[in-house]
Amino acid sequence: MMTASMAAHAQQATIQGIILNEQQQPIANVNVNVQGTTIGTVSNINGYYEIKVEANTSINLRFSSVSYSSLTIQQLLLKSGEILEINPVMKVAVEQIGTVVVSATTDRQFSGVTTMDPQMIRRIPGAQPGVENILLSLPGVNNNNELSTQYAVRGGNYDENLIYINEIEVYRPFLIRSGQQEGLSVVNTDLVRSVDFSAGGFQAKYGDKLSSVLDLEYRRPTDFAAGIDASLLGANAFVEGTAFAKAMTATAGLRYRDNSLFINSRETVANAVPRFFDAQTYITYRVNPKFELGFLGNIAINSYDFEPRDRQTNFGTIQEPVAVVIDYQGQEEDQYETYFGALKASYDVNDQLNLRLISSVYHTQEQEHYDILAQYGLGSPNTDIGSRDFGQVDFVTGIGSELEHGRNDLDALIATLEHRGTFVFKKEGNSNDQLDWGIKANVEDIRDRVREYTVVDSAGFNVRPPEGNLRNDEPYTPFTAPLVPFTSINADNEVKVSRIQGFAQYSSRGYWGNSEIFWNLGARFHNWTVNGDTFEDSNQTVFSPRGQFAIKPYWEETDMLFRISTGVYHQPPFYRELRDEDGSVNPDVKAQQSIHFVVGNDWSFQWNDRPFKLTSEAYYKNLSDVNTYTLENVRIRYRANNNAKAYAYGLDLRLNGEFIKGTESWISAGYLKTEENLNNRGFISRPTDQRLKFAMLFQDYVPNLPQLRMYLNLVYNTGLPGGSPNYADPYDFQFRLRDYRRADLGINYVFKDDNNNSKTFANFDEFYIGAEIYNIFDNQNSITNIWVRDIATSRQIAIPNFLTPRVLNFRVVARF
Repeated sequence: MMTASMAAHAQQATIQGIILNEQQQPIANVNVNVQGTTIGTVSNINGYYEIKVEANTSINLRFSSVSYSSLTIQQLLLKSGEILEINPVMKVAVEQIGTVVVSATTDRQFSGVTTMDPQMIRRIPGAQPGVENILLSLPGVNNNNELSTQYAVRGGNYDENLIYINEIEVYRPFLIRSGQQEGLSVVNTDLVRSVDFSAGGFQAKYGDKLSSVLDLEYRRPTDFAAGIDASLLGANAFVEGTAFAKAMTATAGLRYRDNSLFINSRETVANAVPRFFDAQTYITYRVNPKFELGFLGNIAINSYDFEPRDRQTNFGTIQEPVAVVIDYQGQEEDQYETYFGALKASYDVNDQLNLRLISSVYHTQEQEHYDILAQYGLGSPNTDIGSRDFGQVDFVTGIGSELEHGRNDLDALIATLEHRGTFVFKKEGNSNDQLDWGIKANVEDIRDRVREYTVVDSAGFNVRPPEGNLRNDEPYTPFTAPLVPFTSINADNEVKVSRIQGFAQYSSRGYWGNSEIFWNLGARFHNWTVNGDTFEDSNQTVFSPRGQFAIKPYWEETDMLFRISTGVYHQPPFYRELRDEDGSVNPDVKAQQSIHFVVGNDWSFQWNDRPFKLTSEAYYKNLSDVNTYTLENVRIRYRANNNAKAYAYGLDLRLNGEFIKGTESWISAGYLKTEENLNNRGFISRPTDQRLKFAMLFQDYVPNLPQLRMYLNLVYNTGLPGGSPNYADPYDFQFRLRDYRRADLGINYVFKDDNNNSKTFANFDEFYIGAEIYNIFDNQNSITNIWVRDIATSRQIAIPNFLTPRVLNFRVVARF
């Protein structure tokens, strides 16, 4: 009996693989059957399947799913013990009814999630290329600093956005003050398989932030591949492959970037060495058909050395031009090192139940050391166009100086352990229900030293801080108050934060009459304890219910989808929100709360026999226990007191489709208004009150030479509040910066890709060369103002800090 069993087993072969859709995303719950037999299986949540088939016998293998067109692979003949990998790509099912085309709707569309093509992300030009660059072309997403990878969503700030890679939350550095110090994005786009983004009203399975979720998946390679992307700004390289009969997959990427091309083109003459490096990897190992291990690792070493020399900024009017000339002494040395590792275990108990365990460790060491003396002078630039010294200043009147000193050091360690689970309730037709849950514990250990001061001297007089009502009757009465810096922060903090958080949500998809519906209900809880040596422990808990509903009516002539989402969103304070403007830590800071109301509509239609979709979303946020802040370049300084309330509302529109046949482009427009009320003094604009936004992402090619392609990335934003001094009372200063206008142009010549089979480059999967022009119209955008104080005339002069001018870059991309 045992011999017969062994003989039967020896006559078997194995077929395995990952089932993907056209966007290279895994498809769960696909039926895999050997036609004419009872042999079959179902793909798991990662799209993976494995099936034992009879060896030495020709079979037909069928893949079927309600939402996708069935696929059959015929006449497979495997030898005994052979392992064959098949990774089918399934297309969305399309049903023709008269003259109306009805296509299957994904859960992402029902949830209001925007999905972006990773290949498009890699080709769109930008001073900071990558995921964040393309996010800025979406309505409701803003950033007026092209050297920064930060972004603000619907009135929130840079700290209010969640980022996940393969269900693992990732973090950004703490101390970054300026966009030119940031370097590389935390996301390596060479490794990305899918990108999902939600600008509000997201589900309970995502964490506790107020504004948005960026959810990414890194690739699981099915074969060997490699590539390199080199330009005047640096180089990226990746390699990926499989091992151990494809039980192991690995992808790894290296990136190096030098932003000297941008920084040296600015109006400040300086010796600048901005160098950024990182290495990332994602490895999976399938122990058996049910159990898989995954590892995500990242090392980032960013250094920024800056030694300014001089600067001239011309402003004023044509009739009365003014120039500020600044001579610098000193330098800045910044170093940011982050190390991140996460281990993920996934176990398929059966076809319906999947359990995951995720552990991660994040360690960052950051330093900002600077001593810079700036000496200011005012003059009039030469306006004679024919003159050799046109634009130069012949005579300068000294009006003061400013010394900035900083010795900031931070060491942070964040350790996390999390369990997640998914159970699918199988039903007939396209009406599966799903239960998701999770619980997470993490510990944050922060050691922070802050030493900052600014000394301002104007025409020989030390300028005191603007606070206080000291009387000065010199020369009649001696002024005996001590000399103090204009601003000063001196603090040493050792803080530990322990958190326990969890969620549960139930999703259902089915039919209401002939209309397809989707709904999701869930809730989160979050408990945290803050402790340190200089204050008493503080413990708080918040509870956040959330819900979504969507319906796609069965209309014969119109393809419409309507959705609504609401919920209570909390943001328990991270370390930066616990630290007040003076550097001290307030452990009793509450979680900021935001109630979201989002109503959206997707209208899919055909125009000139090409597909288009208009997405509209109106939103309102009611915020309480608001932790107000000032925004200086990309540095946020919180007033850790929860003494404000706020609101945000707006409308986002996005039209995407084939404006040029065979390519995807889109146009975005948005309106936003967000205000806050501090200590019941009345509502004023928040620092992220962007108001109007227009963006276009456009692709084109030469009809008779389709290898020559053009990519245009255009953004217009109205000016942000922030033109006032950062120490000023916001109720006294509501100045706005100038409007932000920027257009980046990329032109590529493609020698080889999926649409161009070149014999010369047959060994390449993709090969192209290109030129990119950043800020093609050379607009002078500003991010902040320098305020120069002149005691002699009792004036404060706002000098704009201009961002990067027009810059030319060349690029070569090759993939094997």
